[in-house]
Amino acid sequence: MLKIYNSLTREKQTFTPIEPGKVRMYVCGMTVYDFCHLGHARVMVVFDMIARWYRASEYQVTYVRNITDIDDKIIKRANENGETIDVLTQRFIDAMDEDSAKLGIIRPDIEPRATQHIQGMLDMIAKLIEKGHAYQASNGDVFYKVRSFNDYGKLSGKSLDDLRAGERVEVDTFKQDPLDFVLWKSVKPNEPNWDSPWGKGRPGWHIECSVMSAEHLGAHFDIHGGGQDLQFPHHENEIAQSEAAHSCQMANYWMHNGFVRVDDEKMSKSLGNFFTIREVLKKYDAEVVRFFILRAHYRSPLNYSDKHLDDAKAALTRLYTALRNVDIQDTAIDWQQPQAKRFKEAMDDDFNTPEAMAVLFELAKDKSLEALTLMKQLGAVIGLLQRNPEDFLQGEGSITNQSLLAITQDAAGNVTGFGNQKISEMIVLRVEAKKAKNFAEADRIRKELADAGIILEDTPQGTTWRRA
Repeated sequence: MLKIYNSLTREKQTFTPIEPGKVRMYVCGMTVYDFCHLGHARVMVVFDMIARWYRASEYQVTYVRNITDIDDKIIKRANENGETIDVLTQRFIDAMDEDSAKLGIIRPDIEPRATQHIQGMLDMIAKLIEKGHAYQASNGDVFYKVRSFNDYGKLSGKSLDDLRAGERVEVDTFKQDPLDFVLWKSVKPNEPNWDSPWGKGRPGWHIECSVMSAEHLGAHFDIHGGGQDLQFPHHENEIAQSEAAHSCQMANYWMHNGFVRVDDEKMSKSLGNFFTIREVLKKYDAEVVRFFILRAHYRSPLNYSDKHLDDAKAALTRLYTALRNVDIQDTAIDWQQPQAKRFKEAMDDDFNTPEAMAVLFELAKDKSLEALTLMKQLGAVIGLLQRNPEDFLQGEGSITNQSLLAITQDAAGNVTGFGNQKISEMIVLRVEAKKAKNFAEADRIRKELADAGIILEDTPQGTTWRRA
């Protein structure tokens, strides 16, 4: 039985779908005004892994991850750049798609954009006003009346009185209550706007996801996910809006992945320890980054550092080295096989990828064809170990390797660095030196390559190499 930790009940629960054999999952996606960072990478990889496991468990999955393409930060950045919002957001949507593809992420089934659902937002806001859960203020903004929803705080565990006492809400003299939040913002200069019954304006942030999830999955669906930072106020506000509007529970299970930390401090722009996916991929192979993310349990904090990435690279290298020169056959997984069964038990226990990965390393040590075949099959389930081992071990296709190849020729076309071609040439020279019993020259070549981070491995089939 698959169990997941439900943030709403604060305990692990057996997963029971609303409709047998089907999973409807909504995940809060990116606000597209800049390149995606490591926090975004974790959300994308984690819920990609979850969708993959449900499909491997023979569920029919509808995975929706939205795109926020209108909000304050987007407007500010577009104005600063002197470009339209459409141009800005499309550029960063394209960049997001490139980054996620490198990380081995399967595109969600549906990727709705906020600007495509304005009418649905207007309809929901009108319904909330009609039911007494929202009101238009004197400045033209429409606010949600938080105290009208008796269950407010059930996801985050925060009480209204505690929130008021802690002054953790924005002060707005137009609100009836400081806790109320905006549903519709009245028009302001140099901002995009749409017609509405309350005058021209644009939607608030929280209403977007309530509308997009309902329009694509129904008012009541199985799983709502996102980063831990969204639990309050975003997800709390979604629940208030959706359940007040539809008079039913929004989602049965709420899932939140943990924060990304940098050298044990929370990653943030204000601390200056902020890394985009693209910056990280300049130093590390994308599959190493995916492996690093999945090596930690999705609910745990993920501590980013070069040391942890280096450890992940070394570990993934051990798995790919085990697959080297092995003729893996494409067969179905026998889930009754002991290691496969342990892998499944780990994944069914709230997607325990650290335990599941331990099975992969156990199979790598076995080294039999049966074990290595199973290792690659199980790796595929979570999006790992599907490349040619030589491609991974020699850095083929990684951004790091592309930069190495770029410096292998000078302006005159002479080889100056250690690209793949030069490495192969040096291996040939070493083989010839050994045949001539010039072992000093052979050792010199090995050392020169080793100093450049190239590890040679002599086997009965010949000499192979990999990047350190």
